[in-house]
Amino acid sequence: MTTTTSTTMTLGSALNTGLRRALEDDPKVLLMGEDIGKLGGVFRITDALQKDFGPARVMDTPLAESGIVGTAFGLALRGYRPVCEIQFDGFVYPAFDQIVSQVAKIHYRTRGHVTAPLTIRIPYGGGIGAVEHHSESPEAYFAHTAGLRVVCPATPADAFAMIRQAIALDDPVVFLEPKRRYWDRGPVDVDAPPDLPLHRARIVRPGTDVTVVAYGSMIPTALQAAEIADEEGTSLEVVDLRSLAPIDFDTVEESVQRTGRLVVAHEAPLFVGLGAEIAARVSERCFYRLEAPVRRVGGFDIPYPPAKLEKHHVPDADRILAAVDEVLA
Repeated sequence: MTTTTSTTMTLGSALNTGLRRALEDDPKVLLMGEDIGKLGGVFRITDALQKDFGPARVMDTPLAESGIVGTAFGLALRGYRPVCEIQFDGFVYPAFDQIVSQVAKIHYRTRGHVTAPLTIRIPYGGGIGAVEHHSESPEAYFAHTAGLRVVCPATPADAFAMIRQAIALDDPVVFLEPKRRYWDRGPVDVDAPPDLPLHRARIVRPGTDVTVVAYGSMIPTALQAAEIADEEGTSLEVVDLRSLAPIDFDTVEESVQRTGRLVVAHEAPLFVGLGAEIAARVSERCFYRLEAPVRRVGGFDIPYPPAKLEKHHVPDADRILAAVDEVLA
């Protein structure tokens, strides 16, 4: 008789549990960030971890993102596995030079002799009514940078598994957390091993007519669109990328080979977004199987708007369905 340890928790709680497991499993794991200790972080992702593991392993830092990442990089070079929290997506830019010029380059620069096992957690995206600099989607900057892995969970189960996988890697990982999904609930088996490697995509809803590729905060929106389409007689296959660098193109292409149509959705602006790379790669590799041009759905090519206007900016199910109608036309 098999037993299950599955429990229902929010995505935020799953991240907290995953970080706790990582701290328990490896004394070299350290957490660093602004207000992550006594406060537990703005979103309480690190709640109670400083109390249980002490300020030497869960460290409150000055408000200096370049200093946070630079210090963590030095610790990683000395054999630690630091996990940085960038409080909000728009605050990562002061650390951009450290990430793309130093962290991403060290393994290549040393011909593989030096690794940087560093995880950089970034709450990303909109949907929470925040002020300026608190609703960015910077994933394309990091996915473009060779030497970085970029991953993004969409469910509590993936959040729990993927944060531990990221910390255990010897590669630097930009770990994007869809902040408006922190309170979404789902089952998590805290004793089960990860069911997929960190770089693999997941088909979260099988379908036959159109492939919809999304990630992070857009996965629930894509699933909502699939439910509406199903009522209208159209079967959407929803693929959760999970990893944005590298991208699991094999899973995406296998799906498109079956459906013949592709829609890619993300919150970030369309221009030079992840959807453009996916559309180009699928057009190259699946050209003779495509029944229609690939369609992209994303934020508009503007700075993120004020909170009262964000519902018009962030793609919803209707915008995904409009793209589905176009590829079916």
